This record gives sequence, C-alpha cells and structure tokens, in this order.
Amino acid sequence: MIFILGHFYAWMQILGLVLLGVLFLLFILDIFLLFRKANITADREVSNVLSNGDKNPCTLQIYNTYTHPIHCQITEEIPHQLSIRELRFTEKIGAMKSKEIAYQLEPKERGEYDFGDIVVMANSPLRLVARRYVCPAAKKVAVYPSFIHLKKHTFKNFKYYSQQSGNKRTRKIGHSTEFEHIKGYVKGDDIRHINWKSSAKHGNLMVNQYVDEKAQQIYCTIDTGRAMQMPFNGMTLLDYAINSTLALSHVIIRNSDQAGVLYFNKKVEKILPVSKAIRQLNKIYNVLYNLETTFAESNFEELYSTAKFKLSHRSLLLIFTNFEDTNSVERQLPYLRGLAKNNVVVVIFFKNTELDVVARAKVNETKQYYEKAIAEKLIYQKKLIAKQLNKYGIHTVLTAPENLTTDTIDKYLEIKARGLI
Repeated sequence: MIFILGHFYAWMQILGLVLLGVLFLLFILDIFLLFRKANITADREVSNVLSNGDKNPCTLQIYNTYTHPIHCQITEEIPHQLSIRELRFTEKIGAMKSKEIAYQLEPKERGEYDFGDIVVMANSPLRLVARRYVCPAAKKVAVYPSFIHLKKHTFKNFKYYSQQSGNKRTRKIGHSTEFEHIKGYVKGDDIRHINWKSSAKHGNLMVNQYVDEKAQQIYCTIDTGRAMQMPFNGMTLLDYAINSTLALSHVIIRNSDQAGVLYFNKKVEKILPVSKAIRQLNKIYNVLYNLETTFAESNFEELYSTAKFKLSHRSLLLIFTNFEDTNSVERQLPYLRGLAKNNVVVVIFFKNTELDVVARAKVNETKQYYEKAIAEKLIYQKKLIAKQLNKYGIHTVLTAPENLTTDTIDKYLEIKARGLI
C-alpha cells in the first residue's frame, strides 16, 4: 500500500524502501535466532498399557534451550484407532524452560496402538520464520480391557452388600468333601463320619474331620457371537462384558472365591480353569486381550455339553449374552435349563437404551405413535424373557451397558449371601 501511494508521493516511496529494508533485516535476525545451536526437544509420557473405554492420562514435556521465549505449535501423532484427525497445542515457553502439556485419550477398541513422533513448529518473538522440529517419540502401546476403575469396586459400594451390612451370614452347604484330619470321637460328633479303619488301628472310635467349603467356583461365561457386536457409546457389548468380567473377577478373588473364564460362539473356544490366586487376574487379561466377536449365531448346545463334562464341581455360571426377542431365547432355553440342573446360572443381557428414549419421547405425528408402540413392545419382550428364565430357576440381570459391572457384582453378592452356591 505504501509503494502504491509512493507512485503519487515520492517521500512515501522512500519510506517504503526503508521499511522493506527493516523487514529484511528482521527476517535475517529471526533466521539467526531460530537456526543457531539451541533447539527444541520433546518427550511423551504414556503408559505401556492403556485401559479400554476409560480416560487414560498422557503427558508431553517440551524443552526450550533457547535464550529467548519460543512460541510453539505442537502436533501429536496419535494412533489412527482413536479417530482424531489431529491433536494440536499452542504454547509459549520461556527462555531455558520447559512446558508440560497434559491430555487424556479414551480408546474404544482393544489391541495394539502406534504412537508417532512429536512435531513442533517453533517461532521466535519476531514470528517471521518458523522452524520445524520432528522429535522422535514413536511407541507401541497395548490397549487392555478396562482396569483403571478396579479399585473402586469395593464391597461397600454395592447395593446388596449395603442392605445386608450388620448381618453375619454363615453358609452351610451340606457336608463338605474337603478332608482336614482324623480326631478322636467325642459325644456329639456325627456318627456318619466314623473312620472304622482308623478306629480299629487305635482301639478307640475315630472320626473324619471336614472343613466347610469356602472357595466357590465362579465362571464368567462370555458369548462372542454376533449378538454381542451391537455398539453402544463407541464400544461393543462384548467390550462391556469383558470390562465387567475383569472387575467381577477382582471382587471374586478378594472374596476368597475362585474365578475362571469361559468364552464360546459356534463352539467353546477357551476355558480358563478357576483359581483364587491373585495372579489369576493377569491370566484373565491375557485371555481376553484380543477377544473379538464372530458373525455367527452362538451354539448354546455346545456350551451345555462342554460344561457338563469339563466342570466337575457345582459352579456359578455368569453368562454374558444378549437376547432381542422371546423366539431367540426359546431356542436356547433347553440348554440353559440343562446347565441350571447342576450349576447356578445367571443370564446377563442388555437393555436397548435407545428404545427407552423413543418410548419416553412425546409424540405429535402418526409415525411417532407407531415408533413408540413398537419400542414399548420390544422393551416389554425383554422383561418377558427375564420372567421366562426365572420361571425355570435361571437367574437374570437385565441392565443397561453402562450399569453392567455394578449390577453384575450386586447379583454375585446376592447369590453368595443367600447361600445358593
């Protein structure tokens, strides 16, 4: 603009040349300030294992070795599974100082994630030139089923436990087969436990001493068929079932019971034997880490036959699956009833929360009346499924995905308190 005005006024042309010279000198000075020996470095602090479905903390540390402040635009190369096109931060870092940038990542899929480098575009206070720094920070991390909130699942946080606080229940499940030792008979001992061989050897009546059974066998049974592929808030029902299994297994082991895992689709793919050792949690993590759904209908007949021959003791089977209508559950009902003959069976399936929204919405048009009626019918069918299973002695948990863990642990504590296993 000054040079255009200089076409009419000579002194404006001289001013324009002077300002152009000053700008050129500032440009040279800015290059000198940015491209000397000082530089910018960056590090990323992120855990080697991330928790699926949770907010995981991540930190960038940017170091400025220049003797003057630096304006930076930091671009973080995050894994493509997070579906974030770019993650950028704009910061001002003082001379010879560092800056910490904290953010959170919320993965929705399990698996291996690749972090790239950290790209920093640096400007001096003049901000005429930018220098690009590529800070090597490539790293592979594993996204495991949710483990961040395991500690919050303490007994006092659950409804059934709080209702029973102050009541001490003692379970007596018949006569345990867990032999402890042989002792001399005293009046009042059960004569059915007399050990006649030991009595003949000692010349006095001797009885077998047993201990009450304490460690119950609990299997989290996960359906990995197509019914568990349905998404909710970016995660599949299978992911919710896996996160719930981990939290429940943690509570089971803390309660001195034995936790195990079984998953199936067209066939029973894996049975992790029960154990009450704390290292069992690591085994469960490794089993569930890469678990994916298949697109075939699950075979409950195969589950029944495998459980009948592989599970030698009466167990609590918590079956994570999903039924959408009464027809689907009627096909599987004979096998669920067969499982319930020798085990305590809890079928855990999901509410369709989107249908709840439609059913509660106000309607103004004819089409909306039809949609609301269909939604109410589908919701009612879910309740019918629960009643149908309860009629045959099969326990049920009908829950929304976000409440799955809490409701499942409540059911486990209820069954334990009632002495059903």
